[in-house]
Amino acid sequence: MAADPSPALGEVLRQLAQAVGRYEDDASFADGHDRWSLYRVALDTPGALPLLFEAVSLEQDGPLASGVVGDVLERVPGDERERWVQSLPPAVRDFSARRARELGVLESIEEGSMSAAAVDDLIDGWSDWLQLRAVRVIADEGVLRVVSQRGRTKRIRQAALDALRQR
Repeated sequence: MAADPSPALGEVLRQLAQAVGRYEDDASFADGHDRWSLYRVALDTPGALPLLFEAVSLEQDGPLASGVVGDVLERVPGDERERWVQSLPPAVRDFSARRARELGVLESIEEGSMSAAAVDDLIDGWSDWLQLRAVRVIADEGVLRVVSQRGRTKRIRQAALDALRQR
């Protein structure tokens, strides 16, 4: 059964709704689906991110907050990710913390600052998501070769081989 959000969250949600152009004065936001819909619109409204952060910090539905933060992490600079992760209740923080670390690895790969030897040492600890995403941004053929040989799944290894062939 849906429950009305706390008064503090309700107020932030009303401000967030106005910031993204939703003027629903009578909205209670008791339904998590309604809050998710509002959060999704706010994700695409850069000026609303401070209010979105406040809302996520007050969100009583941990999995909902975690889902929002998971999406935000790809949209904010690397130095802001930890603040978003820490806004989550500890019980639902692990996934977002891992995703924030993975995005940092992905950026290192994209910048070309991670060698094939480093990838060879680290790839076993990478999620399938990171391995697949890395294949899309790798510029170094040596790194692609490592992924084509050591990727966790056949799909990942094949994607790396395909990327090598397209060079």
